[in-house]
Amino acid sequence: MSQSREKKRKFDIPIWRKANLSIEEAAAYSGIGMAKLYEMTESEDCPFVLWIGSRRMIKRKAFDEYIERQYSI
Repeated sequence: MSQSREKKRKFDIPIWRKANLSIEEAAAYSGIGMAKLYEMTESEDCPFVLWIGSRRMIKRKAFDEYIERQYSI
């Protein structure tokens, strides 16, 4: 196994343990499609989006709380 692959493996963290998720990870985690997540995070008052430059991340705990309060999305 190459050194870079071995180093990457050390940092593999399960999705449910991560503080922030990519859109792809949030889609896998929640079952909500990526297009819908992009739409939901466009709003400036979205409580669970974290912008890092032009990249959007999902704050997992805030996302969980938001989903728990919703009737429909």
